[in-house]
Amino acid sequence: MPVALTIAGSDSGGGAGIQADLKTFAALGVHGASAIACLTAQNPRRVLAVEPCPPRMLRRQIEAVIEELPPRAVKTGMLFSSANLRVVADFFKQLKTRPRPPLVVDPVMMATSGASLLPAAARTVLMKQLLPLATLVTPNLDEAEVLAGRKIREPEELRAAARIIFSRFGCAVLAKGGHLNGLAEAVDIFYDGHTELLLSAPFVRGVSTHGTGCTYSAAICAALAGGQDLPGAVQLGKQFITDAIANSYRVGAHFALNPAGLTPARRWREGSGR
Repeated sequence: MPVALTIAGSDSGGGAGIQADLKTFAALGVHGASAIACLTAQNPRRVLAVEPCPPRMLRRQIEAVIEELPPRAVKTGMLFSSANLRVVADFFKQLKTRPRPPLVVDPVMMATSGASLLPAAARTVLMKQLLPLATLVTPNLDEAEVLAGRKIREPEELRAAARIIFSRFGCAVLAKGGHLNGLAEAVDIFYDGHTELLLSAPFVRGVSTHGTGCTYSAAICAALAGGQDLPGAVQLGKQFITDAIANSYRVGAHFALNPAGLTPARRWREGSGR
């Protein structure tokens, strides 16, 4: 069974972060390994506190996984501190495995609740040290504006932002436009310097979910671990997150994504001969 590694924060509410990533990996038929970059005290409504993992311990977690469970793909989520961003970047620079496994970077900057999850100093480390190592970066609308350095109000501006981000950092981009106003569909743009994809799906009305960015990037990571090429993995990720939202369930007073047992898992395994 292929291994996918997530390096991210733990969500005590179970809807995002490491917890969402591991559920997604399992649904897509890959073994999930993890390195916890920070602890959060959070629920679907708000983030109460964040505590970063000591950098040495983060590195040891990654080393432990690589030593016996070499991943076929890796994703990062909430890294939170400059020190831990440097740990991840330095580790991948020094990784002796060739070729390096594809790295999907979800540049977690803001929680759905609006809480800041990446201090300003850490954003600089993200952009200068980690993104140049990435295979794919998956910014949401607010994050794409930061990375591109411009406002985005419509799909054509999202498309332009994806190209700017690619030119600045040299990695493929999945710019997510789900928060664009006035659209009937959730529109995302993928661009890797050669291939451009417009990915769209109808909004699921009446459902407010937590952890969509984590689940989307984890699905792409799992598909890469399973042998998909990058455009194929991104398309699978779009279908997966659309289905997870549509099949969401109520827990307490909130909705939670439902990635378990969805058809994309069977689809890509059958398509790759598994």
